[in-house]
Amino acid sequence: MTRHTPHADAARAEQFRRKLRTERIVAREALPADLYSQFNRRIIAGLENLLARLAPTRLGFCWPYRGEPDLRPLVIDWLAGDPRRTAAIPVVTRTATPMVFRKWTADARMSRDRHGIPIPAEDITIEPDAVLIPLNVFDAQGYRLGYGGGYFDRTFAAMRTPPVGIGVAFELARTDSIHPLAHDHPMDFIVTEAGLVFERSPVCG
Repeated sequence: MTRHTPHADAARAEQFRRKLRTERIVAREALPADLYSQFNRRIIAGLENLLARLAPTRLGFCWPYRGEPDLRPLVIDWLAGDPRRTAAIPVVTRTATPMVFRKWTADARMSRDRHGIPIPAEDITIEPDAVLIPLNVFDAQGYRLGYGGGYFDRTFAAMRTPPVGIGVAFELARTDSIHPLAHDHPMDFIVTEAGLVFERSPVCG
């Protein structure tokens, strides 16, 4: 895969990325409830097909934040399909360090992180072989914009065997290029309400 050429002026690139991120988050949060539900169901259907194909046994996912797709129904059904499966939510323990993945179940006791996002209260960690990653913006080469902290990039880089990265977004997050920088890593797959819209690696693990 050929990487997009980053902006020569890093400051201009970051300004571009911040503006694009903000615009797409605002658009996502403005989705009418009926459209959100419709798109969310389509995304879950696409992810069900992809997970059946990849067959991971340890799945990371994120609690929905700021209008992101709500993947909890998917994960609950996925866990029920096989007792050997485990799910986990990424947790920031310290700023600018890799995240850990804490085991999650539908009845898990929850606390909240510094942003008010629910996280598992018990510090039982697993290392997922696939992670569902929310995308504020994504482009044709599978690059993404998160919230700017670099946590997923940092976490994947620190893992002995990086998990398969499955980007999850609404189509309104699509753009031609995010103008990726050196630390950016593309997703392996991206699923939107339109289905599987990007694929980089055909196998899990």
